[in-house]
Amino acid sequence: MRKSLFNAAVKAFPIVLLQGIVAEAAEVKVLCSTAAIVPVMNEFVPQFERTTGHKVTIRYEFGPVLIREIEAGAAFDVAILSLDVEDLIKRGKIAAETRVVLGRTAIGVGVRKGAPRPDISTPEAFKRTLLSAKSVAHSRDGSSGRYFLNLLERLGIAEDMKTKLRPQPIANSPAQAVATGQAEMAVTGIAIILAVPDAELVGSLPSELQSYVLFTGGVGVAAKEAEAGRALLNFLTTPEAAAAFKASGVEPVVP
Repeated sequence: MRKSLFNAAVKAFPIVLLQGIVAEAAEVKVLCSTAAIVPVMNEFVPQFERTTGHKVTIRYEFGPVLIREIEAGAAFDVAILSLDVEDLIKRGKIAAETRVVLGRTAIGVGVRKGAPRPDISTPEAFKRTLLSAKSVAHSRDGSSGRYFLNLLERLGIAEDMKTKLRPQPIANSPAQAVATGQAEMAVTGIAIILAVPDAELVGSLPSELQSYVLFTGGVGVAAKEAEAGRALLNFLTTPEAAAAFKASGVEPVVP
């Protein structure tokens, strides 16, 4: 009798263990900025799911668009944005203790692979290159696109550039536009240029004109799966993930 009970217990153990894992598994809803960090997310999120048993559902969109949705009450567990979530912390949308910095990408210039590389070595050279270009692609709603339009104002050529500009509605479109010949050059985040095979990075903007797109993340104060959300952010800040971010053009931020 004891032997039969023991055998039954042994057979039941894997089922009980599996039930425990399933009970602890969570669906983590993530709002994530598009393009620049998508390759790293595509690599590490499946690893996280296999390791933890959690399921991650990601909605990709421009950072400023996601900010507006979060402020309007969108439901989410984790936000990973091409902006600093510090403002969302101040507004009571992100838990302060969960903020992480994943890295930053500089603004650069891209052309079609094999095309002549324009001179962008100095502010004046960059300005001349813009004025001589037939068309320039940039992000329509993203952080880099907003910075670029302000930069044109600073350089005093905003009016001259109006007919040359090709605003792109999707985050990786500026690089895609040069890759397909729709634009002669693109001004966007370096990580976005590196992510498109047929686009080629000319270089970053001159230091006097440079800006960075910062990628940060945090868990929502109303998150249903806060613990799993923290686990995901921790997974994305391991040395292995940091190396993958750096390889994709998102460099670490030194405190």
